Amino acid sequence: MTTSHYAEFERVTRQYHLLGSIESLLDWDQETCMPPRGVKQRAEQLALLAGLAHERLISDEYAAALRKAETNGRGDDWPSATNVREMRRRMERARRLPTELVRETAKVSALAKQVWARARRESRFDLFAPPLERLLELKRRAAELIGFEGEPYDALLDEYEPGARSADVAVVFDELRKTLVPLAAAIAKAPRRPDVALLSRYCPKEPQAEFCRRVAAALGFDFQSGRMDVSTHPFCSGTCPHDVRITTRYDERFLPAALFGTMHEAGHALYEQGLDAAHAGTPAGQSVSLGIHESQSRMWENFVGRSRPFWQHWFGPLTQQFTSLAEVRLDDWVFAINHVRPSLIRVEADEVTYGLHIMLRFDLERRLMTGKLAVRDIPQAWNDGMKSLLGITPDSDANGCLQDIHWSMGAIGYFPTYALGNLYAAQFFEAARAALPELDDQFRNGHYAPLLEWLRLSIHRHGMRYRAAELVQVVTGRPLSAEPFVRYLRGKFEPLCGLG
Repeated sequence: MTTSHYAEFERVTRQYHLLGSIESLLDWDQETCMPPRGVKQRAEQLALLAGLAHERLISDEYAAALRKAETNGRGDDWPSATNVREMRRRMERARRLPTELVRETAKVSALAKQVWARARRESRFDLFAPPLERLLELKRRAAELIGFEGEPYDALLDEYEPGARSADVAVVFDELRKTLVPLAAAIAKAPRRPDVALLSRYCPKEPQAEFCRRVAAALGFDFQSGRMDVSTHPFCSGTCPHDVRITTRYDERFLPAALFGTMHEAGHALYEQGLDAAHAGTPAGQSVSLGIHESQSRMWENFVGRSRPFWQHWFGPLTQQFTSLAEVRLDDWVFAINHVRPSLIRVEADEVTYGLHIMLRFDLERRLMTGKLAVRDIPQAWNDGMKSLLGITPDSDANGCLQDIHWSMGAIGYFPTYALGNLYAAQFFEAARAALPELDDQFRNGHYAPLLEWLRLSIHRHGMRYRAAELVQVVTGRPLSAEPFVRYLRGKFEPLCGLG
């Protein structure tokens, strides 16, 4: 690739991403420490930045730089080829959206997040319904402008999981449901039951924060290139591999909320910190998709963090940190944190029923996008879906349709990536076990560097070189399948619960 042509393309690409990184910082600030009355000004700031970034991406200057880079391309340089391919995709998608629509969506979302937080606190969906209706109007318009072959939802899903289609995801979910529902039912009738009351023992907030930081650091989270704070809904954000920020939330009567929330977000952060800093600000230094991103968080939270080998190392420090757990036995703790029981809150759901939460949201979002479901009917539709899939009904909007922040962010099409992440994680973890046969022993000794190094070499360093389906094939030697995840669930929970 002609050096001068590509250098100019890379320069304007990095400028575009710098604007996005500033947006990320403002979003992080709003969720962690911004004064509540600052929301209107923040909405204006985010709208301005979103418009500036959009205008830069669709500008004639950027189109010319991209065209010259394409014309003088060289196929054997994968970072350059990746950057040209992905930025062409983003530019073409962006050019279908008016700048005013982009600005308005950013502004409405910033305001909606504050309304959602209040609505959740007061358990009043009626407060959140008006801004959600407006966001859906904006998202429907965007979908029509972007275009789609199947249904409007596809245009939004493609933003988070490039190449994915709703109909294909629905087929995977339908097949997975056939395993999850009967497995959850069988476990509910199993002869062995954990003592989940021990999870409600009092654990003060400050010791929780200290313990969570110790665990995150042990997994490999670099606090010199990151930080951990508190937010209403845990998340991971960042501007580059050297500035990655995670949040968690604390419940002094339910330690797993902070502990596994931290491990989950640390998993995201390890991916971000593992991307090649030399390619920061370009697709070669960015994550493949949200599904692949979720595979990293779910792997560290569940495949590692809820495993017995992990706790053979950490159980001693845990009981020393919290005197209320001093008399608890290791086996009882491991059984309790792996308790399978239909629950109201997605982020606290067990590994077996978690996917059912996602299927509910996926169904509701598709219906909202086509207008088959009205915003005012969401609480009832949510409760009906929970009853059908999980056999339980929320006792409030806060524990039902208001529990997640995503709709207030305008992130319609995001939820399916959570369930896809479980499938990716299981298939990647099988490959990691084959490459690292001493993995369990390493966990027992508190050593996570071998797994992290394998993930960085196999997944992180590639940036967006491969699309998700192709990456799975490259890393595991076969296409994505639900079979590894099903094997994992059965292999873990049938013995644990005393099933046949």
